[in-house]
Amino acid sequence: MRIGIDVGGTNTDAVLMNGSSVLAATKTHTTEDVTSGIVSALRQLREAASFDPADVVAVMIGTTHFINALVEGKNLTPTAAIRFGLPATRALPPLVDWPRRLVDVLGGHSYLCHGGHEYDGRQISPFDEREFREVLDKVADAGARSIALSSVFSPINAEFELRAAQIVDSEYPELSVSLSHEIGRMGLLGRENATIINAALRDLADHVTSGLSRTVAEAGISAPVYLSQNDGTLMDIDYARRYPVATFASGPTNSMRGAAFLSGEQDCAVVDVGGTTTDVGILQSGFPREASTDVAVAGVQTNFRMPDVLSIGIGGGSLVRSFDGKVEVGPGSVGYALTERALLFGGDTLTATDVAAAAGLIQLGDKDRVAGLDPAMVRAALESIATRTAETVDRMRTSAEPVPVVVVGGGGFLVPDNLAGASAVLRPEHGSVANAIGAAIAQVGGEVDRVFSVDPGSRDSVLDAARQEATDRAIAAGARPDSVSIVDIEEVPLAYLPGNATRIRVKAVGNLALGGNNA
Repeated sequence: MRIGIDVGGTNTDAVLMNGSSVLAATKTHTTEDVTSGIVSALRQLREAASFDPADVVAVMIGTTHFINALVEGKNLTPTAAIRFGLPATRALPPLVDWPRRLVDVLGGHSYLCHGGHEYDGRQISPFDEREFREVLDKVADAGARSIALSSVFSPINAEFELRAAQIVDSEYPELSVSLSHEIGRMGLLGRENATIINAALRDLADHVTSGLSRTVAEAGISAPVYLSQNDGTLMDIDYARRYPVATFASGPTNSMRGAAFLSGEQDCAVVDVGGTTTDVGILQSGFPREASTDVAVAGVQTNFRMPDVLSIGIGGGSLVRSFDGKVEVGPGSVGYALTERALLFGGDTLTATDVAAAAGLIQLGDKDRVAGLDPAMVRAALESIATRTAETVDRMRTSAEPVPVVVVGGGGFLVPDNLAGASAVLRPEHGSVANAIGAAIAQVGGEVDRVFSVDPGSRDSVLDAARQEATDRAIAAGARPDSVSIVDIEEVPLAYLPGNATRIRVKAVGNLALGGNNA
């Protein structure tokens, strides 16, 4: 058996699964410390299905800890950003495009050193060890506790980052180090920014992962704990400590993977309606379509793996207001306070859930408290939700052909059965906890993304080598060798570079190896 848990901004969902069967599902409010909500969810699972904790072989968790910390600018570690690139890249130093409030929180430690490589692996300038050691002394004196190392074109040649990391480890072992070639993709600033974010979250990652492991253990479950990544695959606790940035989009990703599992649809649009927002994404071969451009996170441009998701401020807790005869839904929301502030539950705030209950879409709370709502206002609010949802789906699809739309999430009742641009609207069983199911069924992945020199007649051998490397990485991450398959291959010839340079990205996934027991 497996347990999947997803911590959202409003609710914490949990499911108990045996193979492909859902044995129990629970939904509880997310707490400020998050772990209390997980404790409550695990307790409710035990009450819903009397299972032996010893039968649980894995616990998969999707958490909002890390992205919330960045958005709020809290619990971030003072971080030094060191780039190898001089005499190039001087015009745009590290942290150049960051919001001032985050720069201040991190301490504003930014340094440039000689080094870096060209696209073909040639050095821009040699590694200056003396210069780097002087910078390290400044970093230590400034009070930074984490270091983000980036080098120009390090995904092609990571020599300088690795060499610098060895020096840090020998001279200042108390400092944690994040390397850009392990985190981001091509594109210096986006990759560097993602690495700085990762470095700033390292202390919090130690605290959170220890807390999650302890919470699960205190529930009597001795099974290993895994965290969901942005691409719908899993990472173990140790990996999460090193790469917390990889969890940022695990919420919508889990929902989309759960939607694919529950509906059987592998290529479709997914509309996940939560308490505060509605996330819309596209599934391709059962996995979320990844963003093809840099993604801004808390005002910082990054280029690491992120799903292509469009969010709108509509959810079950969205505020419904009327101005001069016009009805407005969202983006404000009561969030996790829905059961305290909504009219249905004795509160004084009109929400989207109240409107849905007044229209007879759901049976919840005290319906008499919304019986007096103006029918015209109720219709206008629901039409506004349907129109904005349909527009968002339309913006996400790449073809003029109607697509099937799978609706999941606790607020799915807000989406009408007839949605413009949808060939069908599907509402799978257990869709309200699709995010937790997506975590429970997640697989292990491996990815290769770099520039290869493809000589005439060598394309097949280069692709085979890339496939094998991605497969090896998935197996090293914990996938069962016999279950690994290639799910995505992308080739982009770089015509502006000599030597038949081609950017090749290959993604492999496989089932998690659990000592022979994969139930």
